Amino acid sequence: MKEVTATARTVEEAVQLALAQLGVPRERAVIVVLDEGKRGWFGLFGGRPAVVKAVLKIDPVEETVGFLQQVIAQMGAEGASIEAVRRGKQVTLHVHGGPVGLLIGKHGQTLNALQFLAQLVANRHTDEYVSIAVDVENYRERREKALIELAHKLAARAVKTGKEVRLEPLPAHERKIIHAALADNKHVLTYSVGVDPHRSIVVAPKTGKMSPKKEAPR
Repeated sequence: MKEVTATARTVEEAVQLALAQLGVPRERAVIVVLDEGKRGWFGLFGGRPAVVKAVLKIDPVEETVGFLQQVIAQMGAEGASIEAVRRGKQVTLHVHGGPVGLLIGKHGQTLNALQFLAQLVANRHTDEYVSIAVDVENYRERREKALIELAHKLAARAVKTGKEVRLEPLPAHERKIIHAALADNKHVLTYSVGVDPHRSIVVAPKTGKMSPKKEAPR
């Protein structure tokens, strides 16, 4: 944790000097007054300067970017760069360059693991929750489109055959995409079965035989 101590004629002058040394605005630092100082006689004799300590507040996003940069470098993706896009408490870390397949993994499993770790790092020193998403070369957008397309194909198959269709296990956020894609479909319904990480979605025709162990979509 970076901190500096500054001495000046007044507390406010010492604060400004400390902030200048840190190179940050006042809201990015915690100020501790070590000595308020004392004015001397006639401003000349018997006085002492004010002393303050300024401690740099941890920026959860900057810390997370640094952590993620180290992790992906250790994975062999030294050439990759990370761009942080902030929208309030919603932050997306876009990874550019490097071995894309290595960073994404099968069906995004490696990417999801990186996102989970990033989420932990971002919220370990903050009082307000920060939502972190990690993406590699817009993979998540492309994956969402592919899942929506798959959902409609499976719905058509379920209606045509009159039988339920069960997908392979998917993470929670991808199951939500499937559920949402078919939420307004009048011919099928979706529900989830199993326990994470083996939880999967079933697409069932409304006119076909329904499973008696149907669970709520999630």
